[in-house]
Amino acid sequence: MKYQDIISSLLGYSTPLWATLVSVAFVVLTLVFSFYLLFEHLSAYKNPEEQKFLIGVTLMVPCYAIESFASLVNPSISVDIEILRDCYESFAMYCFGRYLVACMGGEERTIEFMERQGRLSSKTPLLEHGHEKGIIKHPFPMNYILKPWKLGQWFYQVVKFGIVQYMLIKSLTAILAVVLEAFGVYCEGEFKWGCGYPYMAVVLNFSQSWALYCLVQFYTATKDELAHIKPLYKFLTFKSIVFLTWWQGVAIALLSSLGLFKSPIAQGLQFKSSVQDFIICIEMGIASIVHLYVFPSKPYEMMGDRIPGSVSVLGDYASVDCPLDPDEVRDSERPTKLRLPQPDVDAKSGMTIKESVRDVVVGGGGYVYARQGTRTKSPSPQIEIRN
Repeated sequence: MKYQDIISSLLGYSTPLWATLVSVAFVVLTLVFSFYLLFEHLSAYKNPEEQKFLIGVTLMVPCYAIESFASLVNPSISVDIEILRDCYESFAMYCFGRYLVACMGGEERTIEFMERQGRLSSKTPLLEHGHEKGIIKHPFPMNYILKPWKLGQWFYQVVKFGIVQYMLIKSLTAILAVVLEAFGVYCEGEFKWGCGYPYMAVVLNFSQSWALYCLVQFYTATKDELAHIKPLYKFLTFKSIVFLTWWQGVAIALLSSLGLFKSPIAQGLQFKSSVQDFIICIEMGIASIVHLYVFPSKPYEMMGDRIPGSVSVLGDYASVDCPLDPDEVRDSERPTKLRLPQPDVDAKSGMTIKESVRDVVVGGGGYVYARQGTRTKSPSPQIEIRN
């Protein structure tokens, strides 16, 4: 189909009423649950270092829903909408990685943890358990390409680069798609030698696969330390939205090109991009409900009142005024939970919604990381901790 024919079809196309009504229902459902979860986190905004990135991840669902609905009712702007969706997807990937690092106690603590695990494997090479604990072995067929990775700063940098390269490539290909579309050679969803879509699909496939692989390896190395946040459910939920929606679009385009996608929904929506947008609207409604259970605000509500120079802990999400868990202080270099004094009953608790929003958008106060036998200071007021 020529570029002029595509424009003519778009101008004469009208989204079926049934598709519009179903999409509106799921978009409204998405917005209600997503903004309810957002409000809950802002109301219990007691750990900004984690929650500001968590909010960035959860906002991906309403952004996907709104952008997909706009593209559904007006397919002529589908490529422009796609660049917005892809750019926010890159930002959400960054937020998810930073959220996991924040739950580990920060970038420095994450590297220290991995280096300890790496030294453990070097000291006990004859013990299979110790050897496996400090070494990341690759599954088939990657084990024929890559050597085992030893935990340490190098491993952390590999994972970090794996996420960053996907952010950059995703954003660049989205911009390139708009440029190619302007010259009529992008041909979204068409696998032809003279179109830009198949080449970009291959590049994104390798980029996404590598980013996914790096995230899986990071999960493998830190799943025990992150057990308090139930990381498996968070990994599966996030990867389902980012990666499965991409492969879903590629599958729809491929089946349509082969003439195998002839369902009543596809025939009614007419455009391959419209089919993808319609399905995403439904999926985001389901994802917004899942997010209520996977990224709840309850753990932060259970934390003690936030004070200037808040303390980030690596333990569970129990209230800070509960007894120390012996398992959490078994290592002298591991960040430990502190017992803070009881706040004044009349004192204002936590942060206001306005303060929470300002911290998410602009950035907020520093964090204090406590280590046994050391002193740590916060910017204001100064806090001195000694065990």
